[in-house]
Amino acid sequence: MMMKNLSILFSVTLCSLPWVSSGGEELRAGAATSNITPALGVPIIGNFGRQLAANVHDELHVRALVVDDGKKKVALVVCDLLGIRGTVSVEARKRIREATGIPEENVLISATHTHSAGDALGHRYDLKAPLTDYQQFVVSRIADAVGIADRRLRPAEVASGKVDIPEHVFNRRWSMKEGTMPSNPFGKIDKAKMNPAVASPNLVDPVGPVDPTLSFVAFREPGGRLISLFAAYSVHYIGGVKFGDISADYFGVFCGELGKLQPQPPDAASPPFVAMLANGTSGDINNVNFRHGGPKFPAYEKMLMVGRDVAGKVDGALKTVEWKRQVEVDARHRVVELLRKPVDPELAAWAEETAKKEVPEGKVDMPKIYAERVLSIVRAEQKIGVPLHFIRIGETGIGAMPVEVFAETGLEFRKAAPLPHSFMISMAHDYLGYLPTPRQLELGGYETWPGTNHLEPKASAVMLDTLLEMARQTKP
Repeated sequence: MMMKNLSILFSVTLCSLPWVSSGGEELRAGAATSNITPALGVPIIGNFGRQLAANVHDELHVRALVVDDGKKKVALVVCDLLGIRGTVSVEARKRIREATGIPEENVLISATHTHSAGDALGHRYDLKAPLTDYQQFVVSRIADAVGIADRRLRPAEVASGKVDIPEHVFNRRWSMKEGTMPSNPFGKIDKAKMNPAVASPNLVDPVGPVDPTLSFVAFREPGGRLISLFAAYSVHYIGGVKFGDISADYFGVFCGELGKLQPQPPDAASPPFVAMLANGTSGDINNVNFRHGGPKFPAYEKMLMVGRDVAGKVDGALKTVEWKRQVEVDARHRVVELLRKPVDPELAAWAEETAKKEVPEGKVDMPKIYAERVLSIVRAEQKIGVPLHFIRIGETGIGAMPVEVFAETGLEFRKAAPLPHSFMISMAHDYLGYLPTPRQLELGGYETWPGTNHLEPKASAVMLDTLLEMARQTKP
């Protein structure tokens, strides 16, 4: 028995050290977390009104997974943030390469889009502005999480799966009866309304589909307990937090609840299981049943309900998957140059005049907010480098864009991608607003307004085509 224990200890020690060969093309995986909860008093990003952090309901984390097929390593990172500025990703991936040797193009970093987090976006229109103190903190914590995950690499098996969970997803963009559509901040009438009044008699139909499928890729010790699971589900966020609270929203609930459903580590020295939930293609999706309504929930109750339900369904799906011992990993990263959303002279003149408007302290004035956003677009560099990423793990393909992707784009990617188990995530490597399709742009609505939608009209088609080309390049 003593010799057996020494053998196990020796094996675990080797797997925890960086750059130790696994003796062939043996699959290995490791996962870790780090804490990115900001200090109290910082602005909470995600709402139009000014809100300062007064309480931490639940901590914010970076969750990281490193996968090594014996030839290449890839890393998947999910942050409990509304979004991250592009330079945060660039700096974090540089530090990861320096510490672990994992190439920048093999590290995929995304944000969950919780609306109850600190600001890692900073000066989003000024591409040359230095990182803020909190952004620097997030960079270091991302690098820490990946570095620890890399040190925790150990023999692994992989499985991919999916489960349909339609009861939590609803398209939030609706057409309305003629004459009932309210005007937008620019004084115009749209053809689509985001988040209309629930159960309103003026509702006609949602103007887009939903994607009910939660997709995941999981790793476990050979024949043993789970190492990590990376999942994506297309729900914007749940919300229902108290004013001034920091929270990871239902993304954090899911990770915690799925962890509770797994066997605990056999001893205090064994690494814990790390669950990860990225935001799928939820640019026009949320958790509100606009047609029929539903019960009202106390603060945090709905996110707990959804997070627990989704975690339970994923845990059930894990019992049906097929585990594989050897797969290849690959990655593609490409920066596509696009233009900002065009601003015509009439809109620019309106913005100049509206931005001068005096607004009482604490009052939210949407025309003034959007006038200032339009002026920021006019003054910013008009060419934008848009980072796209594709990670392959065996027969699983994960596409990523730095925007809030609409469900129909995610569905199209899933259908056209060459790998049998393919899905998309949003808010990766940067935050460049919403990405409506050309059809949705014609309908107007919040997600298409300048200052909410940052990219030129053809952006969704160019980005999807490029991502699919990258996916085809990694197909074995």
